[in-house]
Amino acid sequence: MIKERFIKIKNLLLQENAVAIAFFTITLLATLAQLLKPTHAGEYTRYNNYVIFQQSFFHLIHHQDLYQLYPAEHWDYYKYSPTFALLMAPLAIFPTKLGFVLWNVLNAIVLFFSIRALPIAKLNQSKILWFIIPEMVISLQNSQSNALIAGLLIFTFAFLEKGKFAFAALCVALSFYIKIFGILALLLFLFYTKWWHHIFKIVIIFLVLAGIPLLVINWQQLVFLYQSWLHLLAMDESAYIGYSVRGWLFSWFGVDIPNIILVVTGMVLLLFPLVKKSLFSQFQFRLFYLSAIMIWIIIFNHKAESPTFIIAVAGFALFYFNNEKLRINEILFWAVLIFTQLAHSDLFPPTVKEHFMMPYVIKAVPCIAAWVIVLFRLMQMPDNKEIDNAMQVHIK
Repeated sequence: MIKERFIKIKNLLLQENAVAIAFFTITLLATLAQLLKPTHAGEYTRYNNYVIFQQSFFHLIHHQDLYQLYPAEHWDYYKYSPTFALLMAPLAIFPTKLGFVLWNVLNAIVLFFSIRALPIAKLNQSKILWFIIPEMVISLQNSQSNALIAGLLIFTFAFLEKGKFAFAALCVALSFYIKIFGILALLLFLFYTKWWHHIFKIVIIFLVLAGIPLLVINWQQLVFLYQSWLHLLAMDESAYIGYSVRGWLFSWFGVDIPNIILVVTGMVLLLFPLVKKSLFSQFQFRLFYLSAIMIWIIIFNHKAESPTFIIAVAGFALFYFNNEKLRINEILFWAVLIFTQLAHSDLFPPTVKEHFMMPYVIKAVPCIAAWVIVLFRLMQMPDNKEIDNAMQVHIK
């Protein structure tokens, strides 16, 4: 009797409308919770990142250097492109609190509908959306752009599957001009027939987005801003080692490998499955490679913070919920859920987080393990058309 009720509740929660209501209700509650919290040290808001984004638009139109500190307005630097600063215009014109709400809703909308756009079973879509909610909340409460980036990366794949290369290129370009590592999504184009026919289209989209700040500034100012941005990125090295492969190696083994060595090594490993060109026609191979890219983007970012992991968690979810129910996958599922997502929530005591989870970068470990398993799965995948056919049955 209890089991039957549990199944009914489960089936109800997995219905499309129920998932949508829960997803956006939680988005609004998480956002309102941040608005009600007291400011940091009585000075800066709990949604400081959004304030940085908002003010970047006004700095842009007033011909100021985007990449300087503005302590009277917010703490920390603006680290995104001049293009992103202009794209903040529709939100920046609203009062800051309302803009923050709209910003988080935008992040949630893009992520939600990107997953709904995937050519996978509706049930799997719903499971993915439920699974990523805890990590999405962490990103939204920090008013960051990571949920938006995750959505753009997934939309890139969804558009490519539908043969809409221009829209896919636009998603990659937008993700790049928000956070430069989004450029890796261009690797997905390699899976599609005659992808090189679209190179000109891709280049034009990137150039147009690079130049749209010219609507409000002159050419000299735009060149100066890009130089200032590149200078900030080049100087953005600190003693802080985040939740990454580098952070894991240092905290567990005391080994501090230069970031460039790790990134190059990780990139070579990420590119290695591309030698299996015979598998490019398999949907599962393409989907799992998207998963590998999304996880790579975080674990090989030596300054990865907790709110960035919505990208890696969403990538893992794409792999897990469209894969066989193997024991190793089940172990990874619970590890990612507990140690990557819930361990950084209020469910865990602060002492546990401060003295164990954070110093030993536990948040990153399940994602590092997941990336290895995804890569191994890609390399071991048989060239079997039946796999692809089975994956496509769900499309309705």
